[in-house]
Amino acid sequence: MEFTAQQIAGFLNGIVEGKPETRVSNLSKIEDGQPGTMTFLANPKYTPFIYHTQASIVVVSKDFIPSQPVAATLIRVEDPYSSFAKLLEMFDSMTAVAKEISPQAFISASAKTGKDISIGAFSYICDNAVLGDNVNVYPQVYIGRNVQIGNNCIFYPGVKIYHDCIIGNNCTLHSGVIIGSDGFGFAPQSDSNYQKIPQLGNVILEDLVEIGSNTTVDRATLGSTIIRRGVKLDNLIQVAHNVEIGENTVIAAQSGISGSTKIGKNCMIAGQVGIIGHITIADNVKIGAQSGIGGSIKEEGAIVMGSPAIDAKKTRRNYIHLSNLDEIVKRVNHIEKILKEHKE
Repeated sequence: MEFTAQQIAGFLNGIVEGKPETRVSNLSKIEDGQPGTMTFLANPKYTPFIYHTQASIVVVSKDFIPSQPVAATLIRVEDPYSSFAKLLEMFDSMTAVAKEISPQAFISASAKTGKDISIGAFSYICDNAVLGDNVNVYPQVYIGRNVQIGNNCIFYPGVKIYHDCIIGNNCTLHSGVIIGSDGFGFAPQSDSNYQKIPQLGNVILEDLVEIGSNTTVDRATLGSTIIRRGVKLDNLIQVAHNVEIGENTVIAAQSGISGSTKIGKNCMIAGQVGIIGHITIADNVKIGAQSGIGGSIKEEGAIVMGSPAIDAKKTRRNYIHLSNLDEIVKRVNHIEKILKEHKE
């Protein structure tokens, strides 16, 4: 399906600069743009590509000032990144799969399903599960007994949702996600063995949560592990039992959060961050990649990094000193030698 620059500008509340009749039928990266495609420029690092891209239309900021001629038609918007995300969503919806329930799927007689749902082959819906309207269940998904799922959710192949868990509206779980597996609870015994502690709680995902592939969220020992509204989790993240993650917090890949830790809202946690259990992290905190969080962060808006994590500015200064450590040691040794000779 083709769209003109004028139509796209209307959809994005943007302004056309160039040929309003320019047509596109697909999207592309700015560095690989081809005629008939549309791309965007949000990161200044990619600015050089706009002067050579073959894409027919480029979405740019309203403040973008080219330093040389641009062949493509421009659409100026407030926020190119968010605007292009809207376009990606629109194109994605145009390729949505047809709603159908595969004859190879199993749905318990006691399960309840809403309108316009899709369930793929070899998926298994257990007793008393409830699925809302417009839920898309891909093949080989397992939905356990008593699970409650809201409207407009997507579960990609291989998702597993254990019993009694609750999923809100507009949630997306990617392949390999496991919701509600047992928390890591074992009591050491006198004979050096470990007694398993039953995990009797559940997991609650509120609305608008998206979870990347092969991420696991453990069920609570008692009560609930809670992922609040709007949280976005990357691939390969471990969320332990009784953790609570606040609204609109985002966490990048390979991070791990130990049990009973509470993370505030609007936090940004980079990749490979390790967080110990039973601590709290305030709202709006930013944590740099590979940081180790060994205690509570009580200051709202704090920016920390390092292992153990400290104030980010101090960490950067420490790294600079560390890179000069060999030279510093030589200077100290030289000073000590002079002082020793002076004493003699």
